[in-house]
Amino acid sequence: MNSTLETLKMRLAEVVDLQRAAALLSWEQQTYMPSGGTKARSEQLATLQGLSHRLFITDEIGGLINDLKNTSVQWDYDTDEASLLRLVERQYERERKIPSQLVADLASTTALAQEAWALARQNDDYSVFQPHLQRVIDLTRQEAECFAPYENLYDPLLDKYEPGMKTSEVQMMFDGMKEELIHLVNAINSRSDEVSNTILYGEFDIEQQREFGLRVAKQFGYDLNRGRLDETLHPFCTHFSIDDVRITTRFDSEFLPSALFGTMHEVGHALYEQGISPKLDRTGMDTGVSLGVHESQSRLWENLVGRSRSFWNYYFPQLQIVFPDAFGTVTQDEFYRAINRSEPSLIRVEADEVTYNLHIIIRFELELELLSGDLHLNDLPAAWVEKYKDYLGITPNNDANGVLQDIHWSIGAIGYFATYTIGNLLSVQLFDCARKEIKDLDADISKGNFDVLLHWLRENIHCHGSKFTPGELVKRITGNSMDAQPYLNYLRNKYSEIYKL
Repeated sequence: MNSTLETLKMRLAEVVDLQRAAALLSWEQQTYMPSGGTKARSEQLATLQGLSHRLFITDEIGGLINDLKNTSVQWDYDTDEASLLRLVERQYERERKIPSQLVADLASTTALAQEAWALARQNDDYSVFQPHLQRVIDLTRQEAECFAPYENLYDPLLDKYEPGMKTSEVQMMFDGMKEELIHLVNAINSRSDEVSNTILYGEFDIEQQREFGLRVAKQFGYDLNRGRLDETLHPFCTHFSIDDVRITTRFDSEFLPSALFGTMHEVGHALYEQGISPKLDRTGMDTGVSLGVHESQSRLWENLVGRSRSFWNYYFPQLQIVFPDAFGTVTQDEFYRAINRSEPSLIRVEADEVTYNLHIIIRFELELELLSGDLHLNDLPAAWVEKYKDYLGITPNNDANGVLQDIHWSIGAIGYFATYTIGNLLSVQLFDCARKEIKDLDADISKGNFDVLLHWLRENIHCHGSKFTPGELVKRITGNSMDAQPYLNYLRNKYSEIYKL
């Protein structure tokens, strides 16, 4: 046993523990904390995140990394040891460039900004959030500037969520997708009478929604002995260890899909975290490799499974029993078409598969303009409205349904949004591979049997945690780099059938 490696693991475990303690406080802030606790919580998070950062960038950890690099022991590339050394060295070099005080300032600023955002959204008052957002952007710009030189100021922020990805790559990908997506949106709009989703509106008891969502979650493979479901304003998944992975959702008593598909989405994230090898626990490798790969898992379960005909072959009769007044006389085909109806809408998290990525492209473009200084915060709501008119042909009726709808900017997650589209693209590439390797996958799904699919995901993706880079992982599984074309083909084929294009 290598004593230097064991010492490094001990130090990393201490850092991870502090980070998870901060994550627990953040989870509680978004679920159960009284609003009066905001100031104290911001200070607590600043202390914990500043401390974990200082603990990680010590000369001791740097020395341990160098000792291991120079050791006579040579580990094979795929081993946990070699992977840990690569990951820690990369993170160490990155974090050493950021002052610990800046980390603490970001933590306290975003804790306060979250509460301001929630109040602003509740009251449809952008002016309440604007000064907090200005502070977040100023600090985020400082963070990015720590990594000069770079091709684009946005690069270090994107790299934080999608390691190795460049702004220019995302711009090229989005430019290539945008025209085809807008064309498909317009084609569907011309035949909008083909599909109605009025059956999805009605009275849906929240407790029954919760029970049905948990039934699906458990059948997917979500272990409730190592997880739980709570309510929040903006759904998310978080984890404090491999054995404590929690999800949240929000319920709408008058519209079924919000919680139904939101829960499936967060379960997809949770399955990833619960499936990581226990050998990686408390090493920093015990989490998803990137937000794009993470999002591929949530979108795979939400859309490729949850919105498929095969899935509802099994679950629609059960849903009719739970909500007989709403669906007792509805056919399965009517329901399938309703949940896959495509129509430009204001809210990203409730957008359909065709329009969703245009929501992401809008946010990505606005972030670039904000960070560069080309767009000022006074003009942000109007810029938001203009892009929605141009890309989706609709106009937000207020800021709550416009610039205030997402939590991301309040928590400092600038650079995050692009990973949602990356996840969509990867979900189809990965699911296509699963289909090739799993005999009768659709038949299994029609029977409510998700074990084989989950096992495939566990073996190929989940168990590895952060051992490999996103590009390496995708290449190992698919044999190719990330590619938008399979996803665009999937959308075109699916919606041509639904809308008879």
